[in-house]
Amino acid sequence: MFYEEDKKYILNTYKRIPIEFAYGDGGYLFTYSDEKYLDFFSGIAVNQLGHNNEGIKNAIKEQLNKYLHLSNYFIQEPVVKLAKLLVENSFASKVFFTNSGAESNEGALKLAVKWGRNININKTSIVSALNGFHGRTTGSLALTGQPEKQKPFQSILPKVNHFIYNDIDSLREIVNENTCCVFLETIQGEGGVVDISEEFLNALIDLKNRYNFLIIVDDIQAGLFRTTELFSYMKYKNFIPDILTTAKAIGGGLPLGAILVSEKLENVFVPGDHGTTFGGNPVACAAGVYLLQTLTNEDFIDKSKSIAKYLYKNLLKLKEKYPIIKGIKGRGYMLGLEVGNFANTIKDMALERKMLLNVTNNTVVRLLPRVNSTKEEIDEFLSKFEDILNKISYLKTIEE
Repeated sequence: MFYEEDKKYILNTYKRIPIEFAYGDGGYLFTYSDEKYLDFFSGIAVNQLGHNNEGIKNAIKEQLNKYLHLSNYFIQEPVVKLAKLLVENSFASKVFFTNSGAESNEGALKLAVKWGRNININKTSIVSALNGFHGRTTGSLALTGQPEKQKPFQSILPKVNHFIYNDIDSLREIVNENTCCVFLETIQGEGGVVDISEEFLNALIDLKNRYNFLIIVDDIQAGLFRTTELFSYMKYKNFIPDILTTAKAIGGGLPLGAILVSEKLENVFVPGDHGTTFGGNPVACAAGVYLLQTLTNEDFIDKSKSIAKYLYKNLLKLKEKYPIIKGIKGRGYMLGLEVGNFANTIKDMALERKMLLNVTNNTVVRLLPRVNSTKEEIDEFLSKFEDILNKISYLKTIEE
C-alpha cells in the first residue's frame, strides 16, 4: 500500500523489509491482508510487553485526557512517578529524562566531562569499546567503536579512545589519570550479543579505583528486564555503575530515554547546564510508569524468568542437534545465535515462515521476543526454527 510512497518521500537510510503491517497484538504483527507474523524483533527491544498492551494503552489514554505537553519548567506527576520508580529500583539517586538513547548518551558524556574538569582541567579523556554501539549523533557515534559507521563523519567527531571488548590489556593501555569515563555495554547488542566477562569487569573496577574515572553503562537495548534483570548490570554482585543510560523500552513504545546518576553526581549539573524540550514527555512517562510497575511485579518476574529458561533450554537442545549453531550468547530475552554465514539465510527463511528475526554483526541471529512471551509463542518459534535448521542441514548434505 505505502511501499512506493515510502521510497519516494522518506530519506533512504534504512534497508526496509517489504512487508506492511496494519496492527499488532501480543507477540504478533498482522498485515493489511491479515497475515500473521511472529515478532522476535520487538521493535528492536522497544516493545517489552508486546503489541497493543491494554495496561499501556490505558495509561496513555488517561494522560491524554489531562495534557500532552507542558514544559520542564513545571512539575508533572507522571514524570515524578517514573523517576521515583527508577530510583527505588536501581543504584540511582536522580534521573534526567530525554527523548532517545543517543540523547541519553550525549547527556551522560556532558555530565562526565564536567565532573572530570571539576577535578582536573585535563581529566576529559573518554574511553569506549570497539564494536560497541551507542547511537548516531556526533557524540554517541564517536563512542560507537565501529569504523565503518564513523568514517563518513570522522572530521566532526570528538576524540574517543577505544579498547577491545573483554581485553584487559587493551583497556589498561588507554586509561590513565586523565580518563573521565569508560563507556560500555554489559552486553554488546549490535556487536553480536556479546556478554561482558566478570574477569574484565573486575579489572575495570580495579582501574577505576586506581585512576578515579566514571563507569557509564549503556543499557539502552539490554535494560528494562530484557535480560530478566531490571537492568543488565544487576547480574554482577560487586558492580554498580556511576551513570546508566536507558531508552528504547522505557516509554512503553513511545519515545523516551533517561540518564540515571549516582548520588555523587547529582549536583554536577546546575540549572542551565543541560535541558530538553520534549524529554520526559508526560504521556510517554505515564506509559513508562505502567511498564516499570509491571516489570517489578514478583509474579510477572517469576513467570517471565520461567519462560526465558524454557527458551534457552530448548535452544541448547537445537544446538546439540544442529552444528549450524556454533554458540548461544546473551541472557533472558536478548539472545544471539552464532550461525556463521547462514545468518541472513535463516532470517530470509524465517520471513517465508512468517516469523521476524534480526541479524547482527553479520553472523548472529538475534532474538528479541517480548519479555512476557507465552509458551505457545516460544513453541511456535522453536518449531519453525528447527524446520529452518533441518532444511539448511539437508541442503548442506546434498552440496557435500
